[in-house]
Amino acid sequence: MRHLNKIASAFCTAALGLLTLTGCEGSDLFDVDAPDWITQKIDSINQSKNADNEEPLVGMMEDVYSFGATDFTSGWWQGFSKYYVVPDGEKWNAVFNLSINPGDNTYYKNFALIITNDAERGGAGYTEYGAIRFDATGDSTKYNSQWGGHLFFKFTNSTMLLSPDDSNKDANVQKLGGKVTLTVDRSRADTFVVKMTNGAVTKTYVQPYKLPNLNTDPSDSNIRCFICVEGSYIDFLQTNIVPVGGLTSALDKSPLAMTLENVPDEVELGTSLNDALSNVSATVTFEEGVTKTVPASELYFSAIPDMENLGEKTLVAIYNKTFKGENADKPIVASAKFNVVAKIAAIEVTQNPERSHYYYYNSVAVADLGERTLTFNPTGMEVTATYGNGSKSVVKNSKLSFSSVPAIPGNHTVTITTENGKTATVNVTVSESKVTTVNATPSILGPEDNTGGWWSVHTDNIKVPAGETYALPFTNYSSLANNWNNFVVVLRSADNATEYSVLRADNYGWGNGYAACLHSGTQGDWASWLAAMNGAGVTVYVTNCNNGTADVQAVMQGNDGLTYTQYYVGVNTVNPDDLNVAFTIDGCHLVFGTATAKGRRAVR
Repeated sequence: MRHLNKIASAFCTAALGLLTLTGCEGSDLFDVDAPDWITQKIDSINQSKNADNEEPLVGMMEDVYSFGATDFTSGWWQGFSKYYVVPDGEKWNAVFNLSINPGDNTYYKNFALIITNDAERGGAGYTEYGAIRFDATGDSTKYNSQWGGHLFFKFTNSTMLLSPDDSNKDANVQKLGGKVTLTVDRSRADTFVVKMTNGAVTKTYVQPYKLPNLNTDPSDSNIRCFICVEGSYIDFLQTNIVPVGGLTSALDKSPLAMTLENVPDEVELGTSLNDALSNVSATVTFEEGVTKTVPASELYFSAIPDMENLGEKTLVAIYNKTFKGENADKPIVASAKFNVVAKIAAIEVTQNPERSHYYYYNSVAVADLGERTLTFNPTGMEVTATYGNGSKSVVKNSKLSFSSVPAIPGNHTVTITTENGKTATVNVTVSESKVTTVNATPSILGPEDNTGGWWSVHTDNIKVPAGETYALPFTNYSSLANNWNNFVVVLRSADNATEYSVLRADNYGWGNGYAACLHSGTQGDWASWLAAMNGAGVTVYVTNCNNGTADVQAVMQGNDGLTYTQYYVGVNTVNPDDLNVAFTIDGCHLVFGTATAKGRRAVR
């Protein structure tokens, strides 16, 4: 009726009151013998009406379950949906409610669709096409809302672009919450389409060609899709494809099993049971395989035999709610062990750490970093605690905290602190690392027409000894298609089994040790920087700090005569005895042995 109201006045005048609009539910009245202008107007309104509505969903089935912590504490790669296998030529539709933390406007805390080959996540042969997150920004190179070797930003559009501030906040991220319809469309002969919308915001990915087949078995043309949340949670509702493991009905479900998480190993004597277990949570499994994370406030705890005496205790947790929060017919029970220990009165270092001589190197890349610090490495250190009752025992290093170490030559004192504030100290030495210039092999990496694909070729591994800095000069040539079509640094073990970090030229990376590092660059305007990188002279400095971390600094002499820099300092999880650096490409090629651009001298 709201569309008919738009033409009611005009129509009634033209028809001289011969037709009455009251009670009309469609436009059929005006299809017969109507003047041309009226028919055209009605057709226009009907087209607008159809455009206002989402494509009807066909064959939808209940699939009611939840994932992600309801207190919004799920980190990245912790909360997942089921797997939905999408055959070639078919379409997957899903409907779910997305809940976003009202107290946290971090732009990336919503959900991401992960598209993979037909393999279990992390299993043998598992390969990702990429990920598409619901948010989108005006600067896709700085705020990645989509990534992967087979998905490309240029095919993405959104009706709402976020503009995060320096703290990655934008209040408009709240508009992404609510009932979301997700479509992954492989039904078209020459297009691959992803659409996610909640009515207020719509994001689309329209790729003008089919996805390649990444399955090890070429006869298997399926892809898998799953959803991952971060700082949010999802109540899944409907799907048109039966997921791996089957559908979950909307009927209430009884709890079947429970496992406890974050149970402390030790609790100090005198601590109440509720305080000791405030961070404990439980993963509850309900009928039909549905799981939910339950906080401590919804559990009943008991310690056997008591909390008043030292020694090992059995924690018993009881949960008595159904999936929908009703009282369960039969409560479920889980148990765990912990120890009640005497309060620590003092600590002392009874065995020094294995490594106490750290190294750093400063190029112009870190000139604006400010007061640099190094991470203390307690490996091999033994700290002995003396308790109030006079007993002694070794304290696990994981239960201690350590002060950082200034990146200044000389001797420095590290303060070791227990959870109840008792301290001890240990000394370390810091030196500036010596620099050795080395050349990677082969001398030319990648096709010289810059058509080499991601991860297609690598240099040989170069081992960086503990305490040393290797300078690797080369000239970078780029296809100029995207910011990431430039050199990529890989830090890994000699056998390639352990990947410490993968670091790009454009202030982005990943890997085991990436989350801990500080990183920044002076690229400025991305378009200008990218243009300057074709023929840029680059020197990459890799430092083995001998404390379980590595630093990577890049000084880039652009073909425009300007110097650009990038640093990643404090990449952790590094084995100081097995740090190797290699390079790979993505739509670029590298010529090693020189770091000059148009004859200009490289800057240290």
